[in-house]
Order: sequence, then C-alpha cells, then structure tokens
Amino acid sequence: MRVAMVLILCAAAWPAFAQNAAPERSPSVNVSASASVTLPNDRMHAWLRTEAENVSAAAAAAEVNARMARALAQFKSMPAIDVASSGYSSDAIVDKGKPTRWRVSQSIKLDSTDFAMLATAVGNLQGDGMLLSGLGFSLSDAARRKAEDGVTAQAIQAWQQRAAGAAQALGYGVWRVGTVNVQTNDAPRPYMAVRSAMKMMDAAPAPVAADAGTTDVTVNVAGDALLSSPR
Repeated sequence: MRVAMVLILCAAAWPAFAQNAAPERSPSVNVSASASVTLPNDRMHAWLRTEAENVSAAAAAAEVNARMARALAQFKSMPAIDVASSGYSSDAIVDKGKPTRWRVSQSIKLDSTDFAMLATAVGNLQGDGMLLSGLGFSLSDAARRKAEDGVTAQAIQAWQQRAAGAAQALGYGVWRVGTVNVQTNDAPRPYMAVRSAMKMMDAAPAPVAADAGTTDVTVNVAGDALLSSPR
C-alpha cells in the first residue's frame, strides 16, 4: 500500500516538476545592419567570334579553325590573359533557288587584369577578321575577398551598435548575442555590352576603349539580441 501511494504521489508531482524545469525564454529583438564599399572594377572581359560561309561545310570549317588557331597561338606569349574557346556551330543556310551554304562559327572569351594588353589583343583579333561580340568588366575574386573582410567587420560593429540602441530603447539594461547571420552579396556576372559591340562590328577595327566602372561589395548582418535586466 505504501509503495502504491509513493508511485501515485510521484506521478502527480511530475507535471508540476516538468513545468518548473522548463527554461524561461528571454525576450529578444531582431536587428539588421549592413556595410558596403565601392571599388573600381579590375578585370576586363571580351567576347569575340569568327564566322565563315561556304557551299562546302569543310571549307567553312577549315577557315574558322585556321583563324581560331592563329588567335590561340598569340596568347601563348600572353600569360596575363585567360583564354577560353566555346560555342562551335555549323548551320546549313537554305535559300530557295540557291545552293545550300554552310555557316560555321566559334567563339572565344578573354579576360585579364591588364586592360591595355587585352585591348591590344582584341584589336589584333579584329584585324584578323574576328568579330567583337561584347565587352565587360568585373571585380576580381581576390579584390572582392579582401574587401569583404573589411566590410564584414564594419557590418558587425554596426549591428552591435544597433542592438545596444534597441535594447536601451525597449527598457533593457543588458543584452547578449543570439543567432546572427552574416551574408555577402553575390558577385555579379560580367556585363556584356552587346549593343556597343554591334556598332563596333559594322565599323573598321579601332582601339578598344571603355569605362571599367565600379562594383559595390555589401555585407548584411541580421540576428537576435537577447534582452535581460529590464529597468
């Protein structure tokens, strides 16, 4: 009988114990802040292509391949320029009453931090019959990472100041950091100035000149400030 009474008392006391053991949730306020810096773009990109038309698909391909080989050969002595070829295509052109012709084309992308060298290379390729499809500029990965390190510290400091101000305005004398997220903006893709490039293709090849522009590097900080010691 005594054992049964002990079990009943323990069972009756358990809900109250569980309720008392539950930790109290601290009041909190969600705060966000950001910091940014504007930097000049330090990487230049150029897109070019070579095309050939002929009633013989083999002849058109041979012309494109030869021009592309010459283009790639000149960059062996220019390690400061990154080169990538892509976009090879061969299409039949069918006009009523005319023999079928073949258009073969291939593209090449160049990018470098040496603007003058890349501009000269683009001019040489245009002189050999390649067509300029577009130009673009971006911030290099190294420059972006360096900027993000500094901006992150500024954004966190701004978040701390805002959290302290929010705690004081809400009547709390003490606050501590809860869950906080730090996020950087994604690197934008290099901009291809297609319309300007189309005008260049219609005109005689000329030295490439363009404004590199700037890129904003932004860091956002958002999270909870846990409040205590209400006044």
